[in-house]
Amino acid sequence: MESSTSYETIMRYMTAELRSAMGKVGKGERQQLSEIRLRSCKAAAYVYPDRTSFLTRSGTLTDTPEGAMTVTPADITAIVTGLSRHSLHSCTRELRQGYFVIDGGVRVGVAGTYSDNAEHILREFSGLNFRISREVVGSAEPIYSRLAHSEGGILICGGVNSGKTTVLRDLCRLMGQRRKVTLIDERGEIAAMSGGVPMNEVGVMTDVITGSKRSEGIVSAIRTMSPEYIICDEIATEEDCEAILSAHGCGVRFAATIHAADCRDLKRRLIASRLISGGVFTYAVFLAGSHEPGKIREIRRVYDAD
Repeated sequence: MESSTSYETIMRYMTAELRSAMGKVGKGERQQLSEIRLRSCKAAAYVYPDRTSFLTRSGTLTDTPEGAMTVTPADITAIVTGLSRHSLHSCTRELRQGYFVIDGGVRVGVAGTYSDNAEHILREFSGLNFRISREVVGSAEPIYSRLAHSEGGILICGGVNSGKTTVLRDLCRLMGQRRKVTLIDERGEIAAMSGGVPMNEVGVMTDVITGSKRSEGIVSAIRTMSPEYIICDEIATEEDCEAILSAHGCGVRFAATIHAADCRDLKRRLIASRLISGGVFTYAVFLAGSHEPGKIREIRRVYDAD
């Protein structure tokens, strides 16, 4: 999905004054936008890879919050109500996890106060982070052949806002043109499914499992879809690790993302270390960082069967 379309999607959830100001922002200033951050009683912020600017009522962006448009508590509440489709009680899962996913795979993080009862869900809302979703066709070309012709899998590594999901999405598109791929899209950010149809291009031979935990989706894929490759985002738990090792034992290869700045950081992570030593991942791809999202800094072989 193009960033301009994501921007327009986000605008639909805004209150009238915020929507009016956002609509006046020039197209050029929308292109490299990474996040739109709204905090109660603070200036509306536009976050770019190299700077943060603040939105004014006239649609101009300033370097300082003075004179910028202030987000009210009522704005935050109204936007969250819209995100829940005016039914907060039916969004327990989202309010427990602290985020919504809207059209086009745009993820909206929610900050606030959690209830202290057994439900442990957000009850009061103080901030929102709209993360711009992008398709960058060709971003995974340098690593496509490694995955297609290697016996092992690939880990895409980087920090926050480094473009891991963007690169993974493009790799899914490339692999899914020729191979049987199952995409485990737990948060709905990669394929952006709507009515059973992916709004982002993820490959003609790609099956998408969304809305389930990664580990459960992996098990389901093995049982029902006979994939050659499984692609998933943000592996992080022991359950993920066990499911991946089990699927690897069935001959399935993986492409996945993980938070890691460099090879040393990657190997310090117990889950990554287990998966690498188990032969699941042969290569690790390290991204440049938030200043150049989606740019590949290094491709390193991390496992050798010999």
